[in-house]
Amino acid sequence: MRATLHSLNGNYPAVHVVFNETRTIGRITLGKIIQFSVIIATLNECESIRQCIRQVRYLDRTVEIIVVDGGSTDGTIDIAIAEGARVVQSPPGRGTQLHAGRLEATGDILLFLHADTTLPDHAFYLLRREFRNPSIRIGTFHLSYDNDSPLLRFYSWFTRFDSVFTKFGDQCIIVRRAFYDALGGFPQWPLFEDVKFLQDARTADRIHLIPGVVTTSARRFVGHGIIRQQVKNGFYLLLYLIGVSPITLAKRYNRMRNDRLTLPASHDDARKNLLR
Repeated sequence: MRATLHSLNGNYPAVHVVFNETRTIGRITLGKIIQFSVIIATLNECESIRQCIRQVRYLDRTVEIIVVDGGSTDGTIDIAIAEGARVVQSPPGRGTQLHAGRLEATGDILLFLHADTTLPDHAFYLLRREFRNPSIRIGTFHLSYDNDSPLLRFYSWFTRFDSVFTKFGDQCIIVRRAFYDALGGFPQWPLFEDVKFLQDARTADRIHLIPGVVTTSARRFVGHGIIRQQVKNGFYLLLYLIGVSPITLAKRYNRMRNDRLTLPASHDDARKNLLR
């Protein structure tokens, strides 16, 4: 069964509701609406969390939004509460925070979203359509960046392929709650928790590519230089794959992230920084 609802004031796009798990009582067929829980891990994300929550609400006002904060000191929590999200406080560490969000979630489908990532238009219509197929248990979107650099377009092109080198959490991991639980969830690691979770998922199923594109921030690439940042990312991933502890890697990676970014003051400065 399908129902299409149109906004009376034009502020929101049409909402397409897809029913599944139908059962029949007499001559009346009842269905269960697929419910989503959007889980966002935050740590000092005041610049992006408001827009993130608002965009999710704009796309579908029925979804559950859970912000799991790891100790922000910049007003992130106050903003999330003001925007109507459910806020959970957790020890810091993305894996720990995401799993804490799962423990609070009530939706059939869990969507793990980065605060600086924008979902595609009609994202929840696309997801309801795809997850009508009971054989699909986990998926991600294709990735793009909010910067038109040819190098970033080249990198993002590879995210359509499923491998340990091309699938990460910034593409949004969407997973059935029962399947998430069966896999044991995210490891409570501060780094590469997404890589490990997807590795575990591949042992049980294929990672489905949802036909849509998310857009994520390129701020770190802009600040450090695209090539330099990509080399660092690849180097740390290789260290993880050969067995270096994610906790050890996180300490080194966070020192790298906390290096002061030299944000470009002009278009010419940005071009120089990107190609560094």
